[in-house]
Amino acid sequence: MDLVAQFITRTSWGQLPEAVRRKARMALLDVLGCILVGTRAPVSRITARFAAEMWPGAEASILGQGLRATVCGAAFANGYAANALDLDDCAIYTRGHPGAQIVPTALALAEATGRSGAEMAAAIVVGYEIAHRAARIWHASHATFQACASWGSVACAAVAANLLGLDLEQTKQALGIAEYYAPNVPMMWDVDHPSMAKHGIGWGAMTGIMAAQLAQRGFTGVPSLLGLPSYADWVNDLGSHFVMENGVVWKRYACCAWTHAAIAAAKRLMQAPGFHPDDIALLRIEGFHEAIRLGARVPQTTEEAQFNMAWPVAAMLAHGEVGPDQMLDAGLQDDRVQRLVKKTELVESATLNELYALAVKGDPRGRYASAVTIVLNDGTRLESGVVEGEINYPCRGWDEQGLEGKFRWVVGQVLDEATMERVLDAVWRVDHLPRVSVLVELASSRRHSAQRSDVQRGEYDIARHTGL
Repeated sequence: MDLVAQFITRTSWGQLPEAVRRKARMALLDVLGCILVGTRAPVSRITARFAAEMWPGAEASILGQGLRATVCGAAFANGYAANALDLDDCAIYTRGHPGAQIVPTALALAEATGRSGAEMAAAIVVGYEIAHRAARIWHASHATFQACASWGSVACAAVAANLLGLDLEQTKQALGIAEYYAPNVPMMWDVDHPSMAKHGIGWGAMTGIMAAQLAQRGFTGVPSLLGLPSYADWVNDLGSHFVMENGVVWKRYACCAWTHAAIAAAKRLMQAPGFHPDDIALLRIEGFHEAIRLGARVPQTTEEAQFNMAWPVAAMLAHGEVGPDQMLDAGLQDDRVQRLVKKTELVESATLNELYALAVKGDPRGRYASAVTIVLNDGTRLESGVVEGEINYPCRGWDEQGLEGKFRWVVGQVLDEATMERVLDAVWRVDHLPRVSVLVELASSRRHSAQRSDVQRGEYDIARHTGL
């Protein structure tokens, strides 16, 4: 555990490789965009008001809501906003979303303690590196697939330990406290019954911060799994091997990552000459077990739309995108998408199960993959074959320009164009910010005009700017 605690407490921006610093800036921009667009979802409004009432204070900002709270309250609410539309990043070994917990934790603590942008960015790197390893160990040591808030509590405790300046012993205790009090988040139960509970993101941020705050005051915890000899090989490269350099992937669709391969397969079939979604008689989707378990219900809520195999694929076929407009309440009333969902057949594939099992272990032979068959009214069959989605490692295709495009696409109804540009400039120059509050104040601005540009209407082709 000495190595783990030393990495957490002693990592600074200046000592990080430039490739890692680049990924940290990109991760910050992506999560910030997800928080801001997430304010459009009901869950973010509920959790923002709850946080301001239950954790009253002025320490940190609840972005886009005009509210403030204690550090725990702000991180809790911003975490829920970050994951509200399932547009936030994924990472190797985690089977989930690290950034939506790590970045809100770092933002709230850095704002409250007057830290610089470079100090916050270094803490974000610490969070990701602990997240990869804590999640890998968590999944290996727990029979039930637990969602992000479980291992995320440990990662957020590491972020908090770094920014609060905990010493080595306090840091060890913080990790143990966070691990012991980590939420039990049975992921597949929410997959079967989609709700706002989802990945428990806000609870991971809150638990990690509280664990560090308790340790700072002398509270003790159990030994962390990160220190067990049986997992030493997964931990001992901390500080010499940065997993986030190739282990973080970004999402272009507002839905569960398990659906992205099927969306890509459907998009391929849309290129067939004369194709029109109204001509579809049958939509057949093959996938691995977890993806098929998402089901083919007509959703009543945005959470049911996100944890759904048929809805996002149907949305792609009908509209050519799977973004906030297809996943929020108004979009769920779309008759064309509903009709396609009712024509969908889901099939589990043993081959795709094997590929997915390898992928979640970080095996390079693994794939998040699906196959889609469309039968048209005239009997024509369109078959995609097995198509690999974008949730694979190392991340391919995304660069700064691509993430800027995604940011403008999703945030266009929240910030005006001038503010978006200032936020972008602040993120790319985050290590030059004397105080994180500068960025927070910019991101807390609200859009003053209802006018929507082409980018905000969804006509912006992200793929054109990512090489995909």
